[in-house]
Amino acid sequence: MVERTEINCVEGAGIEGDRFFNYKRDYKGQITFFAYETYTQICEKFEVRDKGPDVFRRNVVTEGVDLMQFVGAEFEIQGVRFLGSGECAPCEWMNLAFGPGAEEFLKGQGGLRAKILSSGTLTVSK
Repeated sequence: MVERTEINCVEGAGIEGDRFFNYKRDYKGQITFFAYETYTQICEKFEVRDKGPDVFRRNVVTEGVDLMQFVGAEFEIQGVRFLGSGECAPCEWMNLAFGPGAEEFLKGQGGLRAKILSSGTLTVSK
């Protein structure tokens, strides 16, 4: 994972430079979102202090938003439109990357997969 201050979202293709860019037609995970609140909760639960949110391999980390409300819905961030396609369900790999029990903990809050409906650039806002 490479942290960036901006990413270029391409309609129907994904994020330029991402491993899933132009992966396949109508791919439901052209971009993935992950809640910072979930990251802090899992760190507290497992007393982990040495791993960042990048370990979960999601493209964009959000704060203050219930991501699951966007499943099946269109939404916009910084002028770029998306369609929430479903949960970015955790897998067994999470137990290896973060720690034993991570996969189970993240069920229902693993993040949001989305399709990119309009091209544009997302930048980090603080």
